[in-house]
Amino acid sequence: MDIVGCTVFSAAGEGLGALAEALRRGVPATQGPADEATAGDFPPDPAVLSVPGFAPAEVLGRKGLSRLTRTDQLVSVACAKALGEPAEEAGGIEPADTGIVLGTSVGSTRRVGDFIRDTFVEERPYFVNPSHFPGILMNSAAGRAAIRLGLTGVNATVSGGPLAGLHALRYARNALLAGHARRLLTGAFEELSPQRAWAWHRSAGLAAGVPLGEGGAVHVLQTADASAQEPEGSRPLARLLACEVGFADPAQGLSGVSRRLADCVRTALARSGVAPHDVAVAVPGAAGRRGWARVEENALREVFAGPATPYRLAVQPVLGETDSAAGALQLAAVLARWQDGGPDTGQERAAVLTAVGPEGSVGCAVVVRPAG
Repeated sequence: MDIVGCTVFSAAGEGLGALAEALRRGVPATQGPADEATAGDFPPDPAVLSVPGFAPAEVLGRKGLSRLTRTDQLVSVACAKALGEPAEEAGGIEPADTGIVLGTSVGSTRRVGDFIRDTFVEERPYFVNPSHFPGILMNSAAGRAAIRLGLTGVNATVSGGPLAGLHALRYARNALLAGHARRLLTGAFEELSPQRAWAWHRSAGLAAGVPLGEGGAVHVLQTADASAQEPEGSRPLARLLACEVGFADPAQGLSGVSRRLADCVRTALARSGVAPHDVAVAVPGAAGRRGWARVEENALREVFAGPATPYRLAVQPVLGETDSAAGALQLAAVLARWQDGGPDTGQERAAVLTAVGPEGSVGCAVVVRPAG
């Protein structure tokens, strides 16, 4: 499956270039909430990172913008840019063959929290703002983006917590292989909100020194047949060869989760026809969560034993913990690294993305760099 485009918004800014530079520096950006008016609503810790300079009105226009959640706005802008057309003209691009597949946890945490709070603080539980109701639905962002862009193909939202980005990739890959679409905008986004920050503050689940971030990425996936019809000279950014998910019984303990993840990676590599020693980059997804980074690292060491161990590309310490958007940003980080053209990355040909959920779910994806 070919990845022919990528639009990314992160704490580093917009685009793969900004992401590559941030990863090269290896330090998080220094910024707070996007809306300074609500800065006082956030807990004293963790530190928070927002997407800088995000101006949705420039792409979507101002009409109806206030009714969209920040997640809706991020997804709609990213999808419009991924198609390479202004939003008002994107409806003419194969609408029946182009769809959207997004990963998420609950959608907009802020809108859900505000809506539920209103049912308690208003005079009657049903005295809520009805215009806010669509924003509490899990599939709000994917649905609104498709409507704005006139896309009538596959439209799906997959809930999966830290594995949501990988679940979306797997869903999209299967849909394309089954012939249900020719092109899918696939990714995951997470917005920054006081509700989400307080949840992490109360849980104390963030690893030391890791901020809470927002953002995500939309990747344009299409079949090799569709790529063959692209203009001569163009080539994919990368190819998605496999995406596997699994589950470990929590009764087996953390060691059982590590073993299950190792098995998942081995299966994905075998189905991809990629040997462990050919993998140059491993992108862990649990680097931002206290205690889980070691579980993931133990699995990687089990699979990639020997001197030729892959380089660990740690995304969370730079972009912050982004929950359900982690998988999409991990893939964007690989693309940014390969597009950067550094001398130390020119010979890299394969990368493995991994993810671990707190309930024992595990997943991985294998991507390779196109020849030439």
